[in-house]
Amino acid sequence: MPADAEAASRLTEWLGADEGGIDVIGLDLSGADLSEGDFSESWFTDAKLVNTRLVGSEFYRSDLERADLTGADATNASFVRANLDDAVFRNAVLDGANLVKASLYEVDASYSRCWGTQFLGASLLKVDFRGADLSHAVLQENSFKVRLDADTVLTGLTGSVFGPVEFVDADGSRTIAGAELEEWIRERGGDVHVLEPRGRRPR
Repeated sequence: MPADAEAASRLTEWLGADEGGIDVIGLDLSGADLSEGDFSESWFTDAKLVNTRLVGSEFYRSDLERADLTGADATNASFVRANLDDAVFRNAVLDGANLVKASLYEVDASYSRCWGTQFLGASLLKVDFRGADLSHAVLQENSFKVRLDADTVLTGLTGSVFGPVEFVDADGSRTIAGAELEEWIRERGGDVHVLEPRGRRPR
C-alpha cells in the first residue's frame, strides 16, 4: 500500500468492490506495489506514482493525464488506448510494455528504458526521449514528432513512423525527416521506414 493514508484507503475500498475502475485523481501512490493489478478504465489524472511498481498491470483506456511516474517500473504493463498526455516517465522502466493506440502528447520520457516496448499506432507528439533507451522497441505508423539526443539508444528499433524528429545537442536543435531520418536511425542500429504525411503523394 502507498504511504499516503487517503490513497491507501481508496485502494482498500476498491479492492473490496466487485468490479469497476478506481478513481485516484490527484492522490499520491508513490512507492506502492500495484503489480498485476487490473486498472482498466480507471482515473489516475494528476496522480503521483513515483517509484511505483506496476509490473504486468493493466491500464486499458485509463486516464493518466499529467500523472507522475518518475522511476516507476512498468515492465510488461499494458497502456492500450490510455491517455498519457503530459505524463512524466522520467527514469521509468517500460520494458515489454504495450502502448498500442495510446496518446502521448508532451510526455517526458527522458532517460526511460523501453526495451521491446510496443508503440504501435500510438500518438507520440512532443515526447522527450533524450537519454532514453529504445532498444528493440516497435513502431507502426506512429506520429513521431519526438525529441532525441546523442544519448538516445535506437539499437534494434523497428517499424514505420511519420516524422520529423528534433535532434538536440550542445549547439542547439535541428529537424530530421524523410530519407535523412531513415538513414540517421539506421546509423544508430535501427531500421525504421519514414512514411509520407497522409494526403501527400510521393513524387
